[in-house]
Amino acid sequence: MTDRLRHVFPAPLAAKVPEVTVLFWVVKILTTGGGEAVSDYLSLGSHVVGAAVELGLFAIGLIWQLRTRRYVAAAYWFFAFAIAIFGCGVADVMHKIIGIPYAGTSLFWGVVLAGILVVWHRREHTLSIHSITTQTRELFYWATVFATFALGTAVGDFTAMALGLGYLASGILFGVLILMPWVAWSKFRLGEVAAFWWAYVLTRPLGASFADYLCKPTHHSGLGLGEGAIAAALTAAVVILVAYLSIAKSDIQPELEVASG
Repeated sequence: MTDRLRHVFPAPLAAKVPEVTVLFWVVKILTTGGGEAVSDYLSLGSHVVGAAVELGLFAIGLIWQLRTRRYVAAAYWFFAFAIAIFGCGVADVMHKIIGIPYAGTSLFWGVVLAGILVVWHRREHTLSIHSITTQTRELFYWATVFATFALGTAVGDFTAMALGLGYLASGILFGVLILMPWVAWSKFRLGEVAAFWWAYVLTRPLGASFADYLCKPTHHSGLGLGEGAIAAALTAAVVILVAYLSIAKSDIQPELEVASG
């Protein structure tokens, strides 16, 4: 990285991601549902304008997050929400525009996610979120996050549409599945890093399935409340909780030695 880029995107001084708490999972699931609803709402109008808005939010979030030198709740969750929106849009384009079946998009993003994790671990020898203290690790982290959002969107649509479960049944299914990593960690000594990423991947289809159930019309197995209303409600919930986290600062990781890189 050149000196100019280092000036624009300075090296971290502390961990760039939050501590994992119950509220972390609540906000994470809300961003997944909100991202699905916002992306679907934007797709109702001009696809070009919708794509431009999604890309713009992604770019703003990326720059804001990379310019911080430690975890900042507003920057982190803005970017996570932007990725949720953009990742949903990318997965939808692959199916609706390019024509790849849901099974194909699910497989594609599953392979991408696995590839990112393998390369990340080989280079950094850890996948722990407590190690996100360098620019390289942060980039690997956000690449992983993006892949999980796109994968979750594809898998959620696959179970709801291709398998015919509908959105509510899909949401219930993933609600049960997301308990499995907790059980494996607490009862069978699964490593906390593996349990975290297992659960993290499942938050996307869980949140997106319930958001789709609320948004979609009844003839598509939904309640028909509309994308705009659900997008606004979930966005408001995220804003309120992130404002609380910004004030309480209860999700800041303990100060650790920052690795070079």
